[in-house]
Order: sequence, then structure tokens, then C-alpha cells
Amino acid sequence: MGNQYDVLVVGSGVAGVYAALNFEPTVKVLVIAKRELTLCNSMLAQGGVAAVVDKEHDDYRLHIADTLIAGSYQNDLHSLQILVNEGPEDVLRIMKHMDVDFDQEGGRIKMTLEGGHSRHRILHHKDSTGQEMTEKLIMEAKKRENITFMEHTQLCSLTACDGGFWALMLQGEKTLQIACSYCILCTGGIGRVYPHTTNSAIATGDGIAIAYEMGARIRNLHLVQFHPTAFAAAKGRERFLISEAVRGEGAKLLNAAKEEFMHRYDERKELAPRDVVSRSIMKEAARQGSEDFYLDIRHKGAEFIKNRFPMIYARCLEEGVDITKDLIPIFPCTHYLMGGIDVGIFSDTTVDRLYAAGECAHTGVHGKNRLASNSLLEALVFSRRATYDISRRMRHEQSGVTVPPPAVTSGDRELPKGYRTRIREIMQKAWFVEPDLNEARIGLREASQILHDLCVGGYKLTGDYVEAKSLATVCCIILKEALQEE
Repeated sequence: MGNQYDVLVVGSGVAGVYAALNFEPTVKVLVIAKRELTLCNSMLAQGGVAAVVDKEHDDYRLHIADTLIAGSYQNDLHSLQILVNEGPEDVLRIMKHMDVDFDQEGGRIKMTLEGGHSRHRILHHKDSTGQEMTEKLIMEAKKRENITFMEHTQLCSLTACDGGFWALMLQGEKTLQIACSYCILCTGGIGRVYPHTTNSAIATGDGIAIAYEMGARIRNLHLVQFHPTAFAAAKGRERFLISEAVRGEGAKLLNAAKEEFMHRYDERKELAPRDVVSRSIMKEAARQGSEDFYLDIRHKGAEFIKNRFPMIYARCLEEGVDITKDLIPIFPCTHYLMGGIDVGIFSDTTVDRLYAAGECAHTGVHGKNRLASNSLLEALVFSRRATYDISRRMRHEQSGVTVPPPAVTSGDRELPKGYRTRIREIMQKAWFVEPDLNEARIGLREASQILHDLCVGGYKLTGDYVEAKSLATVCCIILKEALQEE
């Protein structure tokens, strides 16, 4: 069957491409990207990847302890131990064998410090680590004859059948059905369920919604991380990140009066974990009666700033802010998801042959709040572990879909305007940095009505329709969880 693959990987970020790279050359892999290969949250990761590669000055136990503190000790310890112990080998492997370039000084890897870390353990490529990793992994994957890429290909649904799945996809207005023995969902986060996010345009929770519809267990979706320092003067839905590493290098947070304030809320000041800093900003905003906040790195000098943070410097300059001379306007913004499709230590979901890795998966390593720069590490470790389990199964069982594809059904109604905007308004009111459970109750009723209409309304199968249904599904799950936690 020409449209049959051993493994379908949904998503072209670090988790998806690294998974593809870990299969043997005999395994036929298809990687699909909703838009361009490089449009993903991995590309936007600035700070770096945390790993204990300098055992002389660092220790696995310290990395575990720092992650537990950030996660309020709600982390899955077994998964966390796997992350921290296996991660350094993956990081060194992509350096040595896939040409990923981490900054060096005097022949040694140059590591930085970020909020919540007790040691300098962040490997970085200036301030565009995610871009460097993603681009180099894609370059390596394109050399492999067993890996096929499809861009502008959106997954609409997965139908389980004997031997695997039928995947229904959209390429523009054309539908396409592909059979696969196994599927790894690496579809990223849910940032677009909010009015403003640091996430890329593809982060609409599609993989999570599809897994949920298939009966997979979804866990802790309400654990949304709000990054305290998103650039606040940017226009449009996407707000670029002012990396944690800027504070790690000594930047100070200032309130509307241009005064330092973090000492009022936490003894770690600017280096407190993200959730603490975000809540501190919201408290200070209430105290001051203003949402004007700034980050000040000017004291480090122009040469240091331009060399250490070239991407942030250039991006801010595009917005009319010269960070060597001006204060950087910032405010909390939705950034990362700690929950997602619940997986085991080999990234296996509760649906047979379905795996999930990266931000869309819930491994439990982050607990209630992700420690800076653990996300790229998680993407590497648990995507690789998914390939271990799939490869093991392929050696011991016959795979391959033999049943014909299901009929494609599509309505004829146009999608009403405004559903996605309304979902975003509901989430901002109900579940931002300081949640409002009364708004959550009201919002859940309305979001449930929207989701019901999207499911039974007979709408045309389009990319917009799939994303609207994903956002409504994600919104309903988050608010239900939030009210159950009450």
C-alpha cells in the first residue's frame, strides 16, 4: 500500500524530528508539519537546554532537586530521574553527531544560569537554542532515506483499526488518508487558546484534542505556565519571549515607577521560578494600579548584550526598543503546558500504538510548574524512548493496516466567525495567572455549548474548523479540571 507507513510522526519540532532520527533505516517514517517544517514552538525556545554535562561542578541530584522545587514537589520522580540521568547523553549526541552548535569558551561548553537552577547547567546557542537544534535535526533527518516530510499537512483525526491507524489529513482543501502502524503525537502546546501567547501559530492543541476523542487519558491540562517576561509592546496575538537567561545574566524587574520590587515577594528575587515571578508581577500590578512593567539589562553594556542576546536585541529593535539603552516592556503571557496526553516512561498513551512526546505529552517531569530549559531536554529524552518501545514491538509483532480507510464525511456549512475569539476571552478571564473560578463556571457552560455546536453542526472540514474544535475541546478540559481541583 503506497500510503502506508510504519510510523506517523505528527509535528516537526525537536520531539518529532528527534523521534524520527532514532528509528533504524528499515523503518518507514512520515513526519507531517501543519505549516512549514520550522514553524513550531521548538524554534522559539531561546534560553537553552538544561543538562548535567559538567559533573565536576554539578550533580544529577541537584538538577532533580531544583526541578522538584519548581514543580512544588508534584513531579513524577521516576520520570524525572530518567530525564535528568539520560538527558546529558542525548544532548552530547546531538552535539557530536548532528552538528548542533552550543556556545563554547576556551574549548569548554559555556553554560549559563536561569531562574530556579542552583548551578550553571544551561547549554545554549546564544539566545536561539531551539532554532539551532530544530534546524540541525531537520537537516540530519533530510539525509535519511527512510524519513519522509510533508509540509502544510494538518492531522484532522485518527481512526484505530487492526494493525494501527488511518490518519485523515488536510493539504489545503484536499483530504488525504494515510495508514500507519504506530503514531507519535508531537503537536506542541495550547498557547493559542489565549489572546496572547509566546507560542507559534500552530499551537492550538490539535494532538491533545484528537487523542481525547480517541479515549486517551488527558491529565493536568489546567497546569498552564505563564512566562513572566513576554515582550508587552508587540502587536498581534504572538508575543515574543524575553528569555529567562536575561534575568540569569543579571537583568532587574521594575514596576511602573521604575523601581525594583521582587524583594517584596521572594528572597530569590529575579531568579525565582516562573510561576512565582508571574504571580509577583500580578500582585505588584494590583498594588501599583498599573500593568506597566519593565526588564532592565542596560548595566551589562552594549557589547555584552548584543553578543549574548543577538536575537532578542534585534527583535526588540524591530519594535522600537534598543535594549542597550531602553527598558524592555514586559508582562506575563501564556507560555507552556505542563499537562497533556498522559504517557508512561516510554511515551505510550492509554491507546494502543499511540504515543506522545514533547509539550503535548504529560510525562509528569515538570510537576505544577516547569523549570526553565527542561522542555527541550524532555523533548529529546521521551521522544527517543518512544522509538525504543515502538522498535521493540515491531520486532515481536506483525504490524500493518489491512482494512480499507473509513469514509470521509464533511458538512456543507461555513464555520461561524468569532468562536475562537470567544474561547480566548473565556480563558483569559477564567484561567490566567490568578484564576477566577466563578468565571471558570460561567465560561465552561459557554465553551461546552460552542464545542457541542462544532461537533454536530455539520460544518465543512477545513483547517480553521479543526483548530476551532481543538481550542474548544482544550478550553472545556482545562476548566473542568480547574473546577474539580477547587
